[in-house]
Amino acid sequence: MTDAAIADSRERIYAGMLITALSYLLFSMQDASIKLLVTGLSVWQILFFRSAAILAGCAAIGGRSVFAEAYRSKAFYPMLLRSFIILGAWLCFYNAAKHLQLAELTTIYFAAPVIVTILSIFVLGEQVPLVRWVAVLTGFVGVFVACDPTSLGLSMPVIMVLAAACLWAFAIVLIRKIALYERTMVQMVLNNALFLVVAGLPLFYLWKTPSWDEWLLLTVLAIVGGLGQYALFEGMKRAPASVVAPFEYTALVWAFVFGFAIWGDIPRREVFIGAALIFLAGLVIIAGEHFRRRA
Repeated sequence: MTDAAIADSRERIYAGMLITALSYLLFSMQDASIKLLVTGLSVWQILFFRSAAILAGCAAIGGRSVFAEAYRSKAFYPMLLRSFIILGAWLCFYNAAKHLQLAELTTIYFAAPVIVTILSIFVLGEQVPLVRWVAVLTGFVGVFVACDPTSLGLSMPVIMVLAAACLWAFAIVLIRKIALYERTMVQMVLNNALFLVVAGLPLFYLWKTPSWDEWLLLTVLAIVGGLGQYALFEGMKRAPASVVAPFEYTALVWAFVFGFAIWGDIPRREVFIGAALIFLAGLVIIAGEHFRRRA
């Protein structure tokens, strides 16, 4: 490989890291919006509105051709499978959110990056250097320290979040696999078309007219959710799943930032220690990739 090709590959992976980290900021904003909305609206109604708004955005940008392209895509059935998996993770996570504190919810869910790293070996055939394992486990320790989940039992909400973590990990691996040969807009159309159909059926019984505040939050949710999806798919095009997996831990930092800004939650000392470990995990990945590419 020439020096130019190596430099291009390195820049592509760095861009993938940055874009993926941005996606988790956007998803954290989405989570905060949903946590505010689920007290008054059903998860199905929230998902329906978000999917409809994202599809409208895809139509405005890509026109009819993007829908035709999605229907004819060679990855049609793998993308449908991935969409069902994401839907399952989404429903498990946000239904459990009604019964668990944000810290508890986040801690259990962040088993996902470890699972992603393991699956990337067996499903994608990626070689995972020791430095990536160190980063993933460092980030998980940081989450554990920040959230202190030692008092949790094996309740149904806890089981639901564990299920969400496993489903999301498998979905991330599929996103990476499909992103290598299918463009992002097509993936977003199929992803949200399925969500729209599935979430629309229960609304015959569960529909509730949102208040003005809820309409505003739903609009914010649609914007950040759509941008988050786009950023995640684009990030997965540029970097291996095992490289970007630890950057999901950055969502914990944003969760506590939004928790303080919206609900007035005061982070404990352990939160700052955990956040420092999460930040260190990201630096380990970046430094490891830098020196590995140079070598």
